[in-house]
Amino acid sequence: MLEVRYASSNKDAKHYDTKRLREEFHISGLFQKGEIKLVYSHYDRIISGSATPGEEELKLEAGKEIGAEYFLEGRELGIINIGAPGVVVLDGEEYELDNKDGLYVGSGTKDVVFRSKNPENPAKFYLNSAVAHTSYPTVKINIKDAQPIKAGSPAELNQRTIYQYVHPNVCQSCQLQLGLTILEEGSVWNTMPTHLHDRRMEVYMYFDMEPETVVFHLMGEPHETRHIVMRNEEAVISPSWSIHSGVATGKYTFIWAMVGENKTYTDLDPVPMEDLM
Repeated sequence: MLEVRYASSNKDAKHYDTKRLREEFHISGLFQKGEIKLVYSHYDRIISGSATPGEEELKLEAGKEIGAEYFLEGRELGIINIGAPGVVVLDGEEYELDNKDGLYVGSGTKDVVFRSKNPENPAKFYLNSAVAHTSYPTVKINIKDAQPIKAGSPAELNQRTIYQYVHPNVCQSCQLQLGLTILEEGSVWNTMPTHLHDRRMEVYMYFDMEPETVVFHLMGEPHETRHIVMRNEEAVISPSWSIHSGVATGKYTFIWAMVGENKTYTDLDPVPMEDLM
């Protein structure tokens, strides 16, 4: 299943009510057993979604939306497994992914197949794909191989570790960047103070949350902020004109994916706290 979302102007989005904000930017229904769920966003043409194989394996197929013979004919793919152990089969070669293991898949890979080791306790593969102009080698990335960055402080309630999976410090890619952020106990804010990066867009996926926990994901222009209520294993599209930050009522982790003009992680425009409205 591939759902298409068209880009929205910042001038229009500031007039959206809650229902419209969720229709445009919120992604729910991920990680349904036996299904692949994908959302194609016209913001930099990122595809975000999930594959959750049960008793049967699942194959990543190309649809008319991407105009290709096979899914990765002109795309690259980043995967992080947030579920039980599973296997990704790339043109017949198997890669075993445990919880929080990642995989970068270069363009030109024809067959992408997902399996769960135990169908009763399935793998949950979170997927992000970007348009790619060349092919780079496939790389498996354990969380121990990812590049860790410490950020925040207990006093600011935002102490966290940012793990860069698909990043120039770890592996080559065309434009996709992918990583995972884990907050320390007692910290509830992510990416605050917040920022913009007009040359890239981003998708957040929140998980490892208790059923009663919610994240208030902040978006919009700095002087026109909005929020979307997020629950466990839901994602949100962040346009390049929007801030992206969140605060939760309890523990959570999130995966971020960026595509756009460059892969310079520090290419951002900080937003002073006094400018937020």
